[in-house]
Amino acid sequence: LPLFHLLSLAFVLIELSILQHISQLRSIIFIDNLSLKKQANKTMFPGLGGATLPTGAPAAEQEPGPAEDGTKLVDLSAMLDKTLSYARNENTAYPWGNLFIGDSRLGTQSDADEQLILHLTFQEFVKVKSIKFTEWNRGANPDMNPVTVHIHVNRNNLGFEDIEDVDPAQSITLTSGDLQEISDAIDLYYVKFQRVKSLTLFIEDNAGGDVTAIGGLKIMGRTIATTNMNDFKSKQG
Repeated sequence: LPLFHLLSLAFVLIELSILQHISQLRSIIFIDNLSLKKQANKTMFPGLGGATLPTGAPAAEQEPGPAEDGTKLVDLSAMLDKTLSYARNENTAYPWGNLFIGDSRLGTQSDADEQLILHLTFQEFVKVKSIKFTEWNRGANPDMNPVTVHIHVNRNNLGFEDIEDVDPAQSITLTSGDLQEISDAIDLYYVKFQRVKSLTLFIEDNAGGDVTAIGGLKIMGRTIATTNMNDFKSKQG
């Protein structure tokens, strides 16, 4: 080929090479700029990729999550409403409140005969897992030990005139071994004690004594999550 044509071809190749490099350089610059913008957004608004309120804007107040039922087994005697709890055929020298002070010499006794009704109301709904009766005065009077106990759930105003006509949630028969301080509590029927506001304990008979004596009582269970309506109204207002 003539020299003129060779030179023209060389210039064309050089020009194409320059254009190719310019195109590649523009692509690199564009990508770098995009990365810098993303990085700047993350720095200014961390955690939300830049799509957040500007600095200084008040964050929305988070509502507390739903309350959960208690998971720990506790002694529910601290949750009793003493103003709504009572005993029938109680010896006033040994009131029902003595059952929860931890001294078996100062428990409770029946009065006219061996039968006794204990009505225990809780301040809120609870789940009852088990119940533990303790013998009077460390077993000094075994003939006064309670034997047959009928447990009613959420029954109010039961008296001796009608309590035997109402089916209990559970009946238990206590032995002298059950009543020892070191003995385990007696488990109750799971499904029948999941939402308890009150328990009525009817001690029907004892081990042969003229009156019944109980040294202590422990009710084990869990709390139930409830809504505090006052808190709810304050948030709505």
